[in-house]
This record gives sequence, structure tokens and C-alpha cells, in this order.
Amino acid sequence: MDSIVYLILGITGSYLLGSIPTAVWVGKWFFSLDIREHGSGNAGATNTVRVLGPRAGIPVLIFDITKGWFPVFIASKIPWSYSPETVEYLQILFGLAAVLGHVYPVFAGFRGGKGVGTLAGMSIGLFPLAFLSSLLTFIVVIYLTRYVSLGSIAAGIAFPVFLVFVFKNNSMPLVLLGFFASSFIIYTHRSNIRKLLKGTENKFTLKTKKEYS
Repeated sequence: MDSIVYLILGITGSYLLGSIPTAVWVGKWFFSLDIREHGSGNAGATNTVRVLGPRAGIPVLIFDITKGWFPVFIASKIPWSYSPETVEYLQILFGLAAVLGHVYPVFAGFRGGKGVGTLAGMSIGLFPLAFLSSLLTFIVVIYLTRYVSLGSIAAGIAFPVFLVFVFKNNSMPLVLLGFFASSFIIYTHRSNIRKLLKGTENKFTLKTKKEYS
């Protein structure tokens, strides 16, 4: 099969995979509610945990991460007729198509999550050490502040720092991805940033199961 066909099918398939609105469907199928109308209003794993509890939120998180990892993995297995560096760009392109699907899902009226979990899945597939370091940053910031949004922003900013300055990675595709990821997470969290500055951002708490039984 021609590489152009692989490219078209891969990008389309990655976007459609990313468009699977896990949080929305879990909320509607098992709890008869639209997760986007509760909590922070975000169709992501964090809001699912906050509103519906860990038993609903953890599977959502795992699937959202997989949506980012799987396209990167598939892109690495396609018999491209390109150089290794170009293939790395294509892996990133597939992953970003999934992130775009998560944020703007065709199956949920283009109202999705903020892309953090799916970007995390991409990072696992491309450079797991930098991801683990960013994950530690995420955990520490949440532990100290209880603001998930602040933890996400800090982890996003930390990723390229770890990638370039700690692990000395000089792969241009990965460096560009790192700085894009930071900018993207800041962009999708712009409303949270405004709330943080005003002191009105909600701290992370869990709803009890009986509230939605």
C-alpha cells in the first residue's frame, strides 16, 4: 500500500479513535447524566473521577491515555518509505490527530476534554522517561495545591524541560512536540488559569457514589 494511503487512513483513524468520548458515554450509559453538565464541565477523566468517583474515572483515564498511545504505536509499525526522522514526525502527527479528536470529538458534538490524558499517551509512546518525570511533577503539584488544572499545566511545561535539559534528547520532532504540548495544555486550560488568578478555581474533591446512585 502506498505511504500516502497509509497517511490518510492513519490520520483519519487516529482522529476517530480520539473522538470516542469515553467520559460522556460512561456518564450517559451508566449514570444517566452528561458529565459536561456537572463538576468542571469538562469531558475528561479528572472530572469523571470528581463527579462519578474512581470506579468510573479510572477506566476513562486508561482509555484516554490509550487513545494517544495506540496511534503512535501503529505509526511505528507501518512500512513507510521514509527516513526514521520523518517516521517520528508521522508518529507525532497520528498522535496529535487523536488529541484533536479528544478535544473536538465528532461523536459528541465537538465538545470534549482538554487533551491531557491523550497527550500523556503520546508521550508514553514516544519518550516514556520524560513522561514519568512530568507525571511526578503532576502528582507533587496536586498533592501540594489540590488543583488538578495547575498540576496539568506544570506537567505540560515540565515535559520539554525534562526532555531537553535532563535527558538531553536532541530529536527535533520530539523537541517540537514538547513545546507544542506545553502551549496546547496552557491554551486548553486558559479558563482554569483565569480562575486560578481570581482564586475561584475548584480544588479536587471526590463525590460519593450514593450521590449519583
